[in-house]
Amino acid sequence: MSQKSGSLGRYFVIRLAMAVPMVLILLTLVFFMLRVAPGDPVTASAGGAKMTAEQIAAKRHAAGFDRPLINQYGEYLGNVVKGDFGTTISDHRKVTDIIVENGGATLTLALAALFVALVVGLPLGLLAGRYRDTGFDVAIRLFGIVTYAAPAFVLGALAQIVFVKKLGWLDDSSLQASPLIQASVPTKSHILIVDAAMAGDWNAVHNIFLHLILPSVTLGLIIVGVFIRMVRVNLIQTLRGDYVEAARARGIREHKVVTKHAFRNALIPVITVIGMQVALLLGGSVLTEKTFSWPGLGNQLINYLNARDYIAVQGIVTFIAVVVIVIGILIDFVNALIDPRVRY
Repeated sequence: MSQKSGSLGRYFVIRLAMAVPMVLILLTLVFFMLRVAPGDPVTASAGGAKMTAEQIAAKRHAAGFDRPLINQYGEYLGNVVKGDFGTTISDHRKVTDIIVENGGATLTLALAALFVALVVGLPLGLLAGRYRDTGFDVAIRLFGIVTYAAPAFVLGALAQIVFVKKLGWLDDSSLQASPLIQASVPTKSHILIVDAAMAGDWNAVHNIFLHLILPSVTLGLIIVGVFIRMVRVNLIQTLRGDYVEAARARGIREHKVVTKHAFRNALIPVITVIGMQVALLLGGSVLTEKTFSWPGLGNQLINYLNARDYIAVQGIVTFIAVVVIVIGILIDFVNALIDPRVRY
């Protein structure tokens, strides 16, 4: 094995080893924070329905709440290692089934939002870097700061007002997910738009796409400021490079110098942060999905929070957090592969 591959492999092993205590701390926090929360999850998940003492005791026993806390914790860790996130209290569903059935919708929204962020953020970052320290540059940076700082539900409400009420580009039906679409599409990949396309139901594809527009725009705008800043900063640094000055000295027009030479090199650092933004989108999809009734994990999480179903909340939060950690490890590996300095 060469020194290069050896150092890369060693870095990857070390990074994996560092992730183990991180995951353990995460699982521990999720478990105990839900256990110390006020209220009884069994009676709360009943939705106001009256239960006898025997029924409550049976439900507590089925959920394992009558056992010592340390035993519950050990069983919880063991089940997570096996990929078992428990069974919900309120509707007796396996959390893994919920993840499989609704995870595709969250992934679809995250990827669509990333596409929106790239389409908007990259050109604006290019313009801000090209015309730096001008009013145009200040306006673009201010736009990125405002969208990054704005809560998802605020951007969602504004998107509904602008695109539906004011401009009329979308009708009110695009604001509500249609259960009929989900029921009519055969489930294969659990990604609704893919399943509809595979079934040849292009009317369903069109309806799903219409419903995807507003939540993806809302969620994409939250991270668009990250790409604006990354492209702007790296473009300004690239424009000061010797090869750019040499291109200008050869008489190449400034437009080509910026777009053909500087912009391409300025995109290299952006590639390494795309994965980080996907992780951020997965976490930020909760309020966006609820605002637009998008049938993803975030929407399910809010529903189970309202039902005080701690097992469901615990399982979904744990799964999302583990996915974010795994994405972080992959990002570090890609960074180490691109930039050897990271390995040392």
